Amino acid sequence: MLGTEWLDRLAHAVRYLHGDHAFAQLIRFALVGGCSNIAYVLLFVAVHGIGPLVANVAGSIVSTVIANELHRQLTFHAAGRVGWFTAQWEGGGLALIGLLISTAALAGLEFWAPGLGEVAQSGAVIAIMAVVGGMRFLALRGFVF
Repeated sequence: MLGTEWLDRLAHAVRYLHGDHAFAQLIRFALVGGCSNIAYVLLFVAVHGIGPLVANVAGSIVSTVIANELHRQLTFHAAGRVGWFTAQWEGGGLALIGLLISTAALAGLEFWAPGLGEVAQSGAVIAIMAVVGGMRFLALRGFVF
């Protein structure tokens, strides 16, 4: 009896996570982000011999393309509504805007709080990236997909 109750709850959770509720999409958005970050790191390491700048650009472009496609198909279930090129163009533009915002925020942090310790800097980076990620989620959900 306990086994079937657990399986029923698991099945319910899986059905919920496959739905189009904002929270389910946010969870899928975070999972896709994690997967695309892993792809970035793997490509960065693989191409690092050419140079770190080339590796960073290649990793950023490829991981963004992967993330945009996964968001189109999995996160927002928009493959039937939004074409591949549109998802890449608009999602890539949002990624670039997010990069500019996070870079400006980190530059501002360095300017206004130059003596900030490593732990505080790490916390600020996490907070900035969370805000940028949240804004990207809302923009993708509201305007792209």
